[in-house]
Amino acid sequence: QVRLVESGGGLVQPGGSLRLSCAASTSIFGLNVVGWYRQPPGKQRELVGASPRTGSRYYSDFAKGRFTISRDTGKNTVDLQMNSLKPDDTAVYYCHAETLVGGTTYTYWGQGTQVTVSS
Repeated sequence: QVRLVESGGGLVQPGGSLRLSCAASTSIFGLNVVGWYRQPPGKQRELVGASPRTGSRYYSDFAKGRFTISRDTGKNTVDLQMNSLKPDDTAVYYCHAETLVGGTTYTYWGQGTQVTVSS
């Protein structure tokens, strides 16, 4: 069982920046994938970006060039730095992780943190 706890959400003006942090209850070395999803109001949850065990990163088109995922293996945290925020970035942001045990993938989610981009 992996517990994920997000922090850092809030209200920010358009063009501003925000940093979200996700604390994992286990070493992130043991996680096959860590990343972030978001769910805008009235829409389905969508991928923001993720980082596989290899340490690489991939992002959805809307996040490229503006959002950055970073891993801190000492603190077992996965952060999402968001710059040049737009009102369309308003959403609940969720931390996500996967483990692979005996050929079975297990998926874990945080409780979510609200990000509101508004003037």
